[in-house]
Amino acid sequence: MQNSYKRVDAHLSSLGYCSRSEAKKFVKIFRVCVRGIRLFQTDKKVYHNDVTINEEPLDPETLTILMHKPSGVICSHEDAGVLIYSLLPERWQRRNPKISTIGRLDGDTTGAILLTDDGGLNHRLSSPKSDTTKLYEVTLFQPLKGDEAELFASGTLLLKGEKKPLLPAKMEQVSDKVVRVELCEGKYHQVKRMFGAVGNKVVALHRIRVGEHGVEDLAVGEHKILDSSVVL
Repeated sequence: MQNSYKRVDAHLSSLGYCSRSEAKKFVKIFRVCVRGIRLFQTDKKVYHNDVTINEEPLDPETLTILMHKPSGVICSHEDAGVLIYSLLPERWQRRNPKISTIGRLDGDTTGAILLTDDGGLNHRLSSPKSDTTKLYEVTLFQPLKGDEAELFASGTLLLKGEKKPLLPAKMEQVSDKVVRVELCEGKYHQVKRMFGAVGNKVVALHRIRVGEHGVEDLAVGEHKILDSSVVL
């Protein structure tokens, strides 16, 4: 567990509580304490774990979040529309480093997505070498033909524009138009392109889980903090 030693104003700013210039005003309005003793000197260095605000501990130094992403929400810091970060508490939106999604889900795709301000964790889980599995529920426009599961599992499916075939993926049929697909890659629009390659179209896509983290206990738009040391 991290326990950094920083100036009060710099640390509160990095966690999104206030800007550095607002820190003196912040400690007058809110009861900022170090080991139970109220603090007013914002240039004082303190350990993260020693600080409370109104008797509550500080937010974690690094945040890793599981969210149940709604449809119509965009995984971007810059695009127009409803951005996924707007669903987080305002304080978290001001953190530095910024919270970013680990990978992306399309605007119309729902379900499990991870977000973090831990750059090392984001890089590791976003890397093509990552073997993190993702499980999707897929609703199709046309009924299955019957040979899709075998093709996806073969490791021979080559998507248009790609130089290497996809790694083997598992497919479980739920009904004639609904399947579950588990894969460990994250190519652009991969699930949609897989079914496009076999002459079908995805009409609804929901990611059930990332690694071991599912969203069954989260309402649409809800999130929870994960322990980043044991995320995946």
